[in-house]
Amino acid sequence: MKSTTGSHTGTGTWLVQRATAVGLALTLPVLILYFLMALPVDFVGWQALISPLWLRVLILLASAALALHAWVGMRDIFMDYVHPTGLRLALYLAVIAILAGSVTWLAAVLWGLS
Repeated sequence: MKSTTGSHTGTGTWLVQRATAVGLALTLPVLILYFLMALPVDFVGWQALISPLWLRVLILLASAALALHAWVGMRDIFMDYVHPTGLRLALYLAVIAILAGSVTWLAAVLWGLS
């Protein structure tokens, strides 16, 4: 009988968690330094700062990596500590909706749709 609690996924989730951590460790210092060197003070300054395509793509990739990193961690916490299946699924859906909504909102802001 196959288990539905995520057995045999430890190595895969460990690799995802480490890969996203390495990606964030490489991109966040670059982004922080870039923003600290510019220090825009008004809306026009921020628009000019975020106008390069490479920067918008890097920010979006970093936010997607952060969301995936957070999802794997929260999923593992829920699997370990939330035993009622219905509650665990509701928490999964809530976290997925929040993380996906946040990344989608950021993409809309970065590309001027918001």
